[in-house]
Amino acid sequence: MPNFKPKDSDHVMAEIGDRKMILLSASVYERFDSSLLGLGDLTKQAAPTDSIAAVFDLEGFTNFCKQIEPHLSVPLFLREFLEWTMAALKKAMTQSFHHEGVRLWSPLPYFVKFMGDGLLVLWDASKTEDIGHRNIVIAASEICEGYVGEFLPDIRSKVVDPPPILRCGLARGTTFSVGDGNDYVGSCINMAARIQKIRGTTFVFNRRGFDLESDDRFKEMIVIKRFTVRGIGDNELVALLKHEYGKMSPDDKAQFRDP
Repeated sequence: MPNFKPKDSDHVMAEIGDRKMILLSASVYERFDSSLLGLGDLTKQAAPTDSIAAVFDLEGFTNFCKQIEPHLSVPLFLREFLEWTMAALKKAMTQSFHHEGVRLWSPLPYFVKFMGDGLLVLWDASKTEDIGHRNIVIAASEICEGYVGEFLPDIRSKVVDPPPILRCGLARGTTFSVGDGNDYVGSCINMAARIQKIRGTTFVFNRRGFDLESDDRFKEMIVIKRFTVRGIGDNELVALLKHEYGKMSPDDKAQFRDP
């Protein structure tokens, strides 16, 4: 993605009235436009995609960045976290290796975007059937567990007080490309971003668009509740991990209503 970082040579000395001033050259000034967003041709018509959106968020990342000498810890943490997460996504989608290639449980994500304190991940839901959608749900929940069980024990020997939890909200819906497909928007992204903040949870997904009844794994794994999602709806059905719901305080459980 382009950066706007004028050099000394991009400035000129000029006399304005009776004063000498350093000015940004007109040609460089004109380069500050929408192309810096790295989205490509913004006049292109948006292409819709049936997508599953996951928003992974590092709880406590802001406080982690407030430690002394953050420039010595934050870039190291982010490098390790992003490399681990991308590898974890690939591993979670992998069923078996063969001489000719790799067999996948579900297609790899078609879009991954770093958002400062986490990742937006999009899968093309039209490329797989119901079992593939459920595999994506399970993979996302396993990545949150893997952050605590695999990533944290290693990163704690490298940085002080790293973010203790990786949270994830997941939802299915239609996304729309922006420009040349270098970014996407859609209500499912907003849904995923909002439900990942639900108190007492590390993994939540919106019930809409998932066939859960035909897979016994989910009967043991989740509980369905109604929840008010700010700016979206008062009676959204969300799926919570059963073991997390069981450990919630009465106040946290009061957020939910039975279907």
